[in-house]
Amino acid sequence: MKEMIRNNICINAHPKGCGLYVQKAVSAVKKKDRFLGPKNVLVIGCSTGYGLATRIAAHLGSGAKTLGVAYEKAPTGKRTGSAGWYADLYYREAVEPQATTLNMDAFSHECKQAAIDEIKKTMGTVDLVIYSLASGVRIDPDSGVRYTSALKPIGSPYTSQGVDILGNLTQIHVEPATDEEIEHTIKVMGGEDWELWIRALLEAGVLSPQALTLAYSYIGPEVTKDLYRNGTIGRAKEDLESRAKAIETSMTNLSGKAFVSVNKAVVTRASSVIPSVPLYLSLLYRVMKSKNTHEECVGQMDRLLREKLYSGSDIPVDEHNRIRMDDWEMSPDVQEIVAEKWKTIGDLPLSEIGDIDGVYTEFLHMHGFGYPSIDYSLDVDLQAVR
Repeated sequence: MKEMIRNNICINAHPKGCGLYVQKAVSAVKKKDRFLGPKNVLVIGCSTGYGLATRIAAHLGSGAKTLGVAYEKAPTGKRTGSAGWYADLYYREAVEPQATTLNMDAFSHECKQAAIDEIKKTMGTVDLVIYSLASGVRIDPDSGVRYTSALKPIGSPYTSQGVDILGNLTQIHVEPATDEEIEHTIKVMGGEDWELWIRALLEAGVLSPQALTLAYSYIGPEVTKDLYRNGTIGRAKEDLESRAKAIETSMTNLSGKAFVSVNKAVVTRASSVIPSVPLYLSLLYRVMKSKNTHEECVGQMDRLLREKLYSGSDIPVDEHNRIRMDDWEMSPDVQEIVAEKWKTIGDLPLSEIGDIDGVYTEFLHMHGFGYPSIDYSLDVDLQAVR
């Protein structure tokens, strides 16, 4: 089986390779000492990226029981399942066999009720709720209206350099969003559903005293600012941050807390298709690896739990009450070098100024490909990850 890549999207996945991807993250956490952290964790968006990494770090780092929510495609006929389907399968088979994952639409009322029922059955209450959804579509559970997000600038077009996942330089031009596209993006990627989740959990009485809830976000550098933070997604992230305040107020009787965690740029299925981001990632990876500050998803989520949330001290936040896990990425010394490298794109080979090979390798591994120990010419059982 060979990887099939279209427009920076890998449309297939290798089962055993996805198992190796999870295994690597598991090994990274197992090398560290245990810490006193959460006991019962709900991860909404648990199958890949930061959601999966948090689940691994919480279970292996502090012995937490976890419940996951994901919406992944199972294999059918000769078509492989999604990478997240295999990663979650491996996690439940090899890492936390007693754990449950609800493969359902997290935006629906039915999914929220199923999660509540499972919490009551196996945990009683949860003390940490992670909201890590990455979906481009949301169906409003009350109105039935279908909303589709758009990755667009606001006010004026965005033109920039870019690169495809194979390392070919491209030119990017994106027209500005309409008012409807802005509204739709906020409905899909903003904080409304996060707030609905916490409301449902509160009403059901399944949140522990002093429970924490976090939603994951990203800000990014100057070079992507006009498309990302100042664009449609930025509006959605602003909504997410404003909802955190309302969510925390709703948790007052439990002395609960709600935060947005601004995470570092990494290769994920979502980030790979954002114009300019793979190019930025290649430059960033080169700089951060040279400074020995590069983190993949699981390293960063382990640091989030171990050093920010459960260190025994007050949770450190910025002036907007956000936890800044992008602190190493956005440090001035890193961003100054990245900005200088950005100016030389087109004059020097990307392999000299960036780490496009590292970005491509992470992209392949995330889908189960690129592992020397696997013979990809052999037939594979699409149902088995080991």
